[in-house]
Amino acid sequence: MSTPASSPGLVPRLLRHPLGSPALVFVVLAVAVAVAGRWLAPHDPTATSVALVMAPPSAEHWLGGDAAGRDVLSRLVVATTYSLAGGMVVAALAALSGVTGGLAAGYFGGWVDTAGAWLTALVMSAPAMVILLAARTAFGPSLWLSMAVFGALISPVYYRVVYNAVRAVCGEPYVDAARTSGLSTPRIIARHVLLAVRAPVILVSSGVVAAGIGMMAALDFLGLGSPSTPTWGQMLSEGFYDMARNPLLVLWPSLALGLTMVALVLLGNALRDELEGTSAPAPDGRRAPWRPRSEEPPRVIEHGDADERPVLLSVRDLAVAYPRGEGWTTVVHRSDLTVRRGQVHGLVGESGSGKSQTAFAVLGLLGQGGRAVAGSIVFGGQELTGLDEARMNALRGRRIAYVPQEPMSNLDPAFTVGAQFTDPLRVVLGRSAKEARRTALDLLARVGIPDPERVYRSYPHQLSGGMAQRVLIAAAVAAGPDLLIADEPTTALDVTVQAEVLDLLRELIDELDMSVLLVTHSFGVVADICDHVSVMSDGTVVESGPTRSVLAGPRHPYTRELLAAIPRGNPRPPLEGARP
Repeated sequence: MSTPASSPGLVPRLLRHPLGSPALVFVVLAVAVAVAGRWLAPHDPTATSVALVMAPPSAEHWLGGDAAGRDVLSRLVVATTYSLAGGMVVAALAALSGVTGGLAAGYFGGWVDTAGAWLTALVMSAPAMVILLAARTAFGPSLWLSMAVFGALISPVYYRVVYNAVRAVCGEPYVDAARTSGLSTPRIIARHVLLAVRAPVILVSSGVVAAGIGMMAALDFLGLGSPSTPTWGQMLSEGFYDMARNPLLVLWPSLALGLTMVALVLLGNALRDELEGTSAPAPDGRRAPWRPRSEEPPRVIEHGDADERPVLLSVRDLAVAYPRGEGWTTVVHRSDLTVRRGQVHGLVGESGSGKSQTAFAVLGLLGQGGRAVAGSIVFGGQELTGLDEARMNALRGRRIAYVPQEPMSNLDPAFTVGAQFTDPLRVVLGRSAKEARRTALDLLARVGIPDPERVYRSYPHQLSGGMAQRVLIAAAVAAGPDLLIADEPTTALDVTVQAEVLDLLRELIDELDMSVLLVTHSFGVVADICDHVSVMSDGTVVESGPTRSVLAGPRHPYTRELLAAIPRGNPRPPLEGARP
């Protein structure tokens, strides 16, 4: 696999983001104006002049004057400072209470969770505008007090988002590992939990700042703000009364308010995309064309093969790559693979060698942005590369079937086994409900399930791992496929169940006369069931041939390393004094 280039920093990635770039530039300019507003304003924003009353734009006063004879541009610049500051106050206070409460309730649960849920529901049910009006009546028209109260009222937004994210993270094994290693609760929350919720918090923060700016503008527009503090809302209110005489007095604060709120929301979405790695790849027009890692074809060691059965699947010079920034990351590089009819072909290699990506390329199920950028995949005489989704769907499930390596994660917990089994039979094969049920029960019995009726009515969580894998195998062979792609079908199972599943596959292969492409990292599985084996390393097939020949006389150094890593010999004797 090609070594990916070092990932650029967050700011360069934002500048390449189609929405993040203009939003970031606008927000940075707005913040710069807010910080330096006092010095950037060309005139005193409170100074009045009779000559400026409703004055049109001029060389000295670029945006003209308002009804009180004040310079509109100077007031707009200073209003930026107060408007952005008000939004930041709302976000800071809302985050302080909402994030803290969400972390505590999500991590500790119990009475903390109950109390947090009750308080959140209470705050969300309170009428925000009524409370803001009451606070103004009690304490006067204070800009900062109004924004602080609004921040407290909007804090449940942070609480709900953080709580849900923390509940999901707390069930992860790495959090349990941190607990068992003796780390303190504050350290676990700071290092593992808080880091996992940063993306949703950043996204919410941009929206909350925008909401704070909008609420401040609404209060000032209604005349409930401080008359001594110039804000966009106050300018809108004043311009509204004179809109018939000078419509531009409404235009400038409206543009400032609308563009700033839109830019904040877009920036939050772009930050979320980049922090979570979900941003869309660069358009093909901006991306450099894919190039092979080497112009020299890879050296593949071929063992003599006397198998003359017709070829079912032929993969030639295949390259699979994923977009990365404005370039490509190649995960499969110019690989060849041949599967004959009735043959069990093992594709073996260590994790990350490109085995599963080769299988997914055959299935047409590469991850987001992935594509076969070079080479050919011919199945049953039909070229698969370049086929549209409709024609690939006509092959998948009928002629090409798939068995995944994680049986429990590939069964929908919301539906029974019977519902998931019969739905493809009815949609893909056109069976009636009665016929699909009978076929499903027959196949469940065929794969060795002792009580097919009970399993048919069961939900996935009621099955063992071995039972779930048998269900998936039965569903995969239901249409009598020509090729079964099994991706590590025994990895998640214990040793005895692994042997049972391999025996089942062997029986089904003989019975249905189908070919199998078996993706595995175990030479033991290869030796047990495969006729032919291909060894992959670093995205390339390096050795291929009959299983007996490759295992007896490996020629490639990588193949020899894999075989040398298999444990051999008698187990070490117990240490002296150890309990028998």
